[in-house]
Amino acid sequence: MPEIRHMPEAPTGRRPLAPGAGIDAHRHDSHQIVYACRGVLSVTTSAGTWVAPANRAIWVPAGTVHEHRAHGDTDLRLVGLTGNPLALDRPAVLAVGPLLRELIIAYTDDTAIEPASADAPAGPATGDAPAPPVRAVPADGGERGRLLAVLLDQLRRAPEQPFHLPAPEDPRLAAVCAILHRDPADDRTLARLAAEASTSERTLARLCRRELGMSFPQWRTQLRLHHALVLLADGTPVTAVAHRCGWASASAFIDVFRRAFGYTPGRAFI
Repeated sequence: MPEIRHMPEAPTGRRPLAPGAGIDAHRHDSHQIVYACRGVLSVTTSAGTWVAPANRAIWVPAGTVHEHRAHGDTDLRLVGLTGNPLALDRPAVLAVGPLLRELIIAYTDDTAIEPASADAPAGPATGDAPAPPVRAVPADGGERGRLLAVLLDQLRRAPEQPFHLPAPEDPRLAAVCAILHRDPADDRTLARLAAEASTSERTLARLCRRELGMSFPQWRTQLRLHHALVLLADGTPVTAVAHRCGWASASAFIDVFRRAFGYTPGRAFI
């Protein structure tokens, strides 16, 4: 089992991540806002994956073992918090409007995350030797303290977004989910997928509600949107993304994407 790194304080600052790079499994004793003002960032825990483009941020509560992964050229911003302004004890995706975006950028702009000894390493997806860890930078008073106060006020107002891709525990449901992870365009019905997993459609539908908190079609749409964000971040054309993620047409994909994120996929990384 890989080592899970621990740090007393979540770092604050900015850190560029190349496509496919990430920060391995770690935890910290304070809360953190994770935001990519460029690119797409995913945060994975034992409970599943949260993914966020530039109009979303991810809340990581204290003590949560998690890892980051960058999709596309990513400008990662981290805000460590000693308090819990959201009163949330689970990860969540939050909407980031123009003001909150600028506050996060301003608060982290002058604090480049530097090598030190207290955080998880940023290693490439290939599993090569990780880079040195990073240092935590506490907020101070004065102008920086006032900036943090406004940032926290905006965080409290930020609506939570339902963009969590839960991870199943039951081996039958896990087998079906793994099939779709490998090929999001697989359009087989739940009944046909259940037969491949040697179970029944009714059993799988019940497991989806119990373990994923949503219906099978809802989970499959979340999975497809997750994959679509990754492909778009890598520069894949919209029509190709639609085809590879299982939509019948580019227009159908654009409609679902716009309803989920508030803008069209063609504008996602402008």
